[in-house]
Amino acid sequence: MSDSDSFIEEVNDEVRRDRLYGYIREYGWIAVLAVVLLVGGAAYSEWRAAQERAAAQATGDAILSALELEEAEARVEALDAIPSDDPGARAIAGLMQSAAALDAGGTEEAADALQAMANTPDLPDHYRELAILKRAILLSGSLTPEARIEMLGPLTAPGAPYALLAGEQIALAEAEQGDTDAAISRLRAILDEEGVSAGLRRRASQLIVALGGDLSAS
Repeated sequence: MSDSDSFIEEVNDEVRRDRLYGYIREYGWIAVLAVVLLVGGAAYSEWRAAQERAAAQATGDAILSALELEEAEARVEALDAIPSDDPGARAIAGLMQSAAALDAGGTEEAADALQAMANTPDLPDHYRELAILKRAILLSGSLTPEARIEMLGPLTAPGAPYALLAGEQIALAEAEQGDTDAAISRLRAILDEEGVSAGLRRRASQLIVALGGDLSAS
């Protein structure tokens, strides 16, 4: 390379450096801002996660403390007083509150706690549907078969998490109505479903026989 070519190359390098420094002076704040936002966002996310963990732990501790109370009425009051922004935690507290009320002999209070869960729109569907199912079972001695069938009907939709258990309860209500054919047909449909638990299969089979049905036809 000649001296003139070397000189030109050095000039070009210097121009590129000057141009790069100019870009940095003009637009460098963007890179700095991006770094600040990235670091700040990570710090905020970690802070939020820590806050959520602390809240979940506090709720869990409150539930455990309530369950350790000897008197059922005291457990009901303690569980009812637990505040929580987490729907899952509220659902667990509601189920335990219902159980505590039932232990205290308050069937209506237990049913009311389940109804409150079922009426809470921001709870996940599987919690609300579980509350409906448990309430229908809890009040099976006081609700008419028609009322229970109407209550449980929506829970039997295809893919619903408690469709088979709700179907079992509807079959019991149909049997109470004297519609044994409908009850047996529904129970046979349950037996034909995949993934039926051993307990449900046993109960359905026993009920079919008790209603005068034939298991060989299922």
